[in-house]
Amino acid sequence: HVHRIARGGVGGGKAQQLGRGQAVTRAAQGDARGRVAALDGALSLAPVVVACQSRVALADEVGALLQARLVLILLGERPGLSSPDSLGAYLTFAPRVGCNDAQRNCISNIRPEGLPAAVAARRLAWLLRQALQRRLSGVGLKDDSEIALIERG
Repeated sequence: HVHRIARGGVGGGKAQQLGRGQAVTRAAQGDARGRVAALDGALSLAPVVVACQSRVALADEVGALLQARLVLILLGERPGLSSPDSLGAYLTFAPRVGCNDAQRNCISNIRPEGLPAAVAARRLAWLLRQALQRRLSGVGLKDDSEIALIERG
């Protein structure tokens, strides 16, 4: 099941999908447009898609269909794992069907007892900017967001 729940600029924008469980429910609360606005206009928000029982690869197909420059998918942990409230964020530059894990960046264990949402948001913002600037994601884009924060210090 896939549902569009918001409208926005599609061409060259960012596609965002949400799937699985209580982690996603909590993360979806709030204003996604406000979060994108915090990126200083670097991105436009494409339609938000909510998908039940989704997998990371769904982002590739949706991103390709929307002709997005990059795509971000938020997934809750699989039921039965030790942290059912944990969220993972997967970012892919130039999404297309057939992308593999080496082409994505992942921030995992986003939850109150793990990586706080505010810290994850700063890391994602850094990765989004760098992915657009360098035109890549995955193993070619190391998460140096902590180093950047220290250097700006």
